[in-house]
Amino acid sequence: TLYTYPENWRAFKALIAAQYSGARLRVLSGPPHFHFGHTNRTPQFLQKFPVGKVPAFEGDDGFCVFESNAIAYYVSTEELRGSTPEAAAAVLQWMNFADSDVVPPASTWVFPTLGILHYNKQATEVAKEEVKRVLGVLDGHLRTRTFLVGERVSLADISLVCALLWLYKQVLDPAFRGPFGNVTRWFLTCLNQPQFKAVLGEVQLCQRMAQFDAKKFAEGQARKEKDKETPKKEKEPPKKEKPPKREEKRQEPEQDLDECEQVLAAEPKAKDPFAHLPKSPFILDEFKRKYSNEDTLGVALPHFWEHFDRQGWSLWYCQYRYPEELSQTFMSCNLITGMFQRLDKLRKNAFASVILFGSDNDSSISGVWVLRGQELAFTLCPDWQVDYESYSWRKLDPDSAECRTLVTEYFLWEGEFRHVGKPFNQGKIFK
Repeated sequence: TLYTYPENWRAFKALIAAQYSGARLRVLSGPPHFHFGHTNRTPQFLQKFPVGKVPAFEGDDGFCVFESNAIAYYVSTEELRGSTPEAAAAVLQWMNFADSDVVPPASTWVFPTLGILHYNKQATEVAKEEVKRVLGVLDGHLRTRTFLVGERVSLADISLVCALLWLYKQVLDPAFRGPFGNVTRWFLTCLNQPQFKAVLGEVQLCQRMAQFDAKKFAEGQARKEKDKETPKKEKEPPKKEKPPKREEKRQEPEQDLDECEQVLAAEPKAKDPFAHLPKSPFILDEFKRKYSNEDTLGVALPHFWEHFDRQGWSLWYCQYRYPEELSQTFMSCNLITGMFQRLDKLRKNAFASVILFGSDNDSSISGVWVLRGQELAFTLCPDWQVDYESYSWRKLDPDSAECRTLVTEYFLWEGEFRHVGKPFNQGKIFK
């Protein structure tokens, strides 16, 4: 059992490690089983974990351990820990590097942007320079390496990705991270591993460096002061003893949280760009499972047309606008892959088959997309607008013969593709 609070980046380390090792972790992160700030202060909890910190781990055999690195180590495999003494030492080196060299300047820089701490210009500038130094060290190490230690993911990669997560989400905009391309390449490589994705979901890299939000900070301070005053006013009437307890509980987590944990607790929830649309009976994930695991022509396509909701979803044909710029086919494929990566958060509401036709210096890119709603979804979120304007878009009529042919050929990667005039080279699926 892993005790934590929701979205605790320290707990992510153990959860990712468990994805690799196959260890089954039962996560208790909310009431009624675990109430952070309350449960971790009870005598029963403190008897097992004297410090009262989370994450904290309790095995089925009664073994208890706290500190996130220790928990991640415990649930790992020998390969993740380092299978030789030298590899194990290197893994430990980078885990310590994450805690001692990355987290402190990251906290100083990121916290004010979330309204957790007041902005100090001098401290922030020093932190930025320290982050540059840290990224420089990593960039040099990763210049000739895919992962930090050896040829596969280790606890070193897991720990550093989690430590860098808030920097990449909040302040490392394209200009700042530009000189450290090896680090960003490694970071994205890790994020795209299924084991990381299962825990972290789709991570959107920062596009615009967040700044200190004075209003958010003032509001946060006002809430703190209000919480302090409210219990005093409500202590006199005997029957109103419970409300003050509730107020105290709200404050307790803040006292227990270290600075990194405060950031996570304060993270604003992302708005759903599709929240304005009525509920649709078409379950895209169900179709994706059919497409991935069963025969496309005999099972997936019939399922698609049987359940496709014409009011809630739309079909689009896209074509890359600048085929004359396409040279080597592997570079053209990278264009498609890059677009898919930048659209990660759209996956729940989209499916696509995009195909490269032709050969080196004579190729074209086109595809068929299934999108939630009746308009191009890319305009709903600034993060999704990076690539779509490089394509021409045409809405398809689901009842037309042309649409049926395009869907069949693009989903199958087989057919005459008469409208293209070039042979099929390779395809990519966005799902």
